[in-house]
Amino acid sequence: MPWHAGIDENGLGPQLGPMLVTAVMARVSESARQGLRQDGTRFLHERLDDSKALVSHGKVALAEAWARAVAERCKIRASSPDALVEALALEQRHQRVSMCPDLGLTQCWSAEGEGFEADEAQVDAARQDLDLLDRRGIDVVWARSLIVCVRALNEARHNGCGRFESDLHAMERLILAARAEACQDIEVVCGKVGGLQRYVPAMSVLGDRLHTVLGEERACSSYGFPGVGIVHFRRDADGSDPLVALGSLVGKYLRELLMKRIVRFYQRQEPELPDASGYNDPVTARFVRATLARRRRLGIPDLCFRREQASDSKDE
Repeated sequence: MPWHAGIDENGLGPQLGPMLVTAVMARVSESARQGLRQDGTRFLHERLDDSKALVSHGKVALAEAWARAVAERCKIRASSPDALVEALALEQRHQRVSMCPDLGLTQCWSAEGEGFEADEAQVDAARQDLDLLDRRGIDVVWARSLIVCVRALNEARHNGCGRFESDLHAMERLILAARAEACQDIEVVCGKVGGLQRYVPAMSVLGDRLHTVLGEERACSSYGFPGVGIVHFRRDADGSDPLVALGSLVGKYLRELLMKRIVRFYQRQEPELPDASGYNDPVTARFVRATLARRRRLGIPDLCFRREQASDSKDE
C-alpha cells in the first residue's frame, strides 16, 4: 500500500515557548490516495480540521484527545502527558535538552502538576474517527513531532536562519524520518512555509539531493526526490488534508502543554501571574514584564526565555 504523510507547524510566530513541527503518516489504499490528491476535504469533519478552527489557548481538550488516540493507533502507550511527549518527540530527551542550562531544564521540562484533561468520551470519539478513516482507506500508523525550543530558534537566527527556515528544516527532518519508517518512497503534504514558492534553494538536508520540480505555484509547490518520494508544500493544507490536520491538532496540544510548563514554573512562586499563551498579545506581554526580575535573580538566560525579534532593543 502507498504511504502518505502530512506535516504542519504550530507556534511559528509567538514570543514564548517552542515551535512544534509534527508529522502523521498512514498507509493508504489506492482509492484513498486518489481522494487525497483530488479533494482531501472529503475526509474532514467537525472534529477533524485545522487546529486553529477547533481549539484555542486553554481549550485544547479536543487536541489532547486526538493526540492520545493517534498515539494509541501508533502502538504508543502513554499514561501521562509527559510520557506522551517523550513517545511522540522525534528527538531523544538528551538531544532536546543538550543546550539547556540547569534552570532552563526546570523552566521548560518539568512535568510537575500535569495531568490529562480530555475525558474518556472525547478520546473514544477520536478513536472512532480514526477507525472510520481506516475503513475509508487511511490507516494512521506513525506520528512524530520535532520540538524546536526558544534557544534553538534564537541561535539559528544568530546564524542567519530565520523562523521560516527553521520550520522548513524541521519539516525536512520529519520527511526523512517518515521515509525511514516506511522503508519505501512516500508522498508528503506539508503546510506552506511563509511566502515561499521555490523551496529547494532554502532547504538543508534535502537541498543537495537529486530532485525534479513538479510545479512551483503560489497555491502549491511540488518536488520529486528519488529515494524519498513526492513532497508538496500546499497552501491551507491543514484545512484540506486529514493527515496535515491531524499533525496540526497533535502539535497544538504538545505546544500548549510545553508552554504551560513555562507558565507554571513562574506561577509556583508568583501565583498571581497570568496564564500566558506565549503569543503576541497583552497577557503575554504582561507575563514577560512580570517575570523579568525573577528571571534575572535566577540567572535564566533571555536566550532560553523569549524569541529575539528585529524590533528588540537592549531592554525588554
